[in-house]
Amino acid sequence: MKTPLDRALFPVAENFNYLNHAAVGILPVPTRDAIVEFVDAHATAGILGVFPYDLRLAEYRAEVARYIGADADEIAILRNTGDGANVIAGGLRWQAGDEIILGDNEFPSNAYPWLACRDHGVNVRMIETDRERLTPDVLRKYLSKRTRVVTVSWVSFADGYRHDLAALAQVAHEQGAIFCVDVMQALGAFELNAREMDIDAIYAGGAKWLMALQGVSFLYVRQSLIEQLRLASPGWRSAANLWDFLNYDQPRVPNASRFEGGTLNFVGALSLAKSIEVLSQAGDRIAEHVLRLTDRLCDGLRRMNAEIHSDRRPETSSGIVTFNIPQRDPIELGRILQKEKIITTYRTNGIRISPHGYNTEQEIDDLLAAVGDAMPALATA
Repeated sequence: MKTPLDRALFPVAENFNYLNHAAVGILPVPTRDAIVEFVDAHATAGILGVFPYDLRLAEYRAEVARYIGADADEIAILRNTGDGANVIAGGLRWQAGDEIILGDNEFPSNAYPWLACRDHGVNVRMIETDRERLTPDVLRKYLSKRTRVVTVSWVSFADGYRHDLAALAQVAHEQGAIFCVDVMQALGAFELNAREMDIDAIYAGGAKWLMALQGVSFLYVRQSLIEQLRLASPGWRSAANLWDFLNYDQPRVPNASRFEGGTLNFVGALSLAKSIEVLSQAGDRIAEHVLRLTDRLCDGLRRMNAEIHSDRRPETSSGIVTFNIPQRDPIELGRILQKEKIITTYRTNGIRISPHGYNTEQEIDDLLAAVGDAMPALATA
């Protein structure tokens, strides 16, 4: 079948049925080639090879900005998702009694930075997501006049629940709260527009659905919010004139790059920009394709009476499906699949499947067949 992302750009498909992009994505060939070029330049010319990449950082920020409907001045290149959350959590000027709202199923990267605000007397209000998900109506129940921040993952890492960001932003702003979103498990499969969705801060590592290297991320901060944030971790590149080394009293750079601090991961930033170029060529066809594949997967799983833990309604489904086979050990099943070169995430709570824009219906069918073949050999959980 024809896929939105050219399979020729993903040689992993020659050796594996790779369905694990919610864990680690695959570098497309153009990204890999750009990385090799950087490494060769570094190895053969030192500063003469590396410095041109420093000059291109503005281009990399602009590529990220274009992809999410923002301005380049609103983008910082960081190390990971937690860095982005920490810029906001550590930058706001908290008062005792302020409130933060988040779910109790957030990945630690979008939980620990906010929980640390308790040291400032902040009340962190946790939504019990086994009872209710963070919908606009639920958010209204939790909001108060003291709510400063509402934060959520666009897609939940464990079960793939996709939140309605625009609706949540509207409700948060009705109370004057800042709306911050971890897009790690969605962006790359799904597109967003920060302006249209009215989001205040967005952050994500690049190594999953964005298919960049480990150790690079981006942060979007709405322009009007930048000056409101205390610069909690300044570095030499936070200065307006970063080459004026001994002028310690100079102002900060007047955009979000002030949050980058010191020397960046140039090759990581390069990988992020190059992979976004690849993803942009397919646009929203990736989301349509991924949803079609995961719907096909769920249809097959239902036929074998699997327990599907993901909410598959059209408005909440995503590229992540988590399932169990009743009375069967999911870890043993995951290991069997891996021996068959079908790569998934397997934990005690189930098998997590996460296809991308180059995966095929045949790969989904092969997974289902392998699960069926493994059933007689599986130990009782």
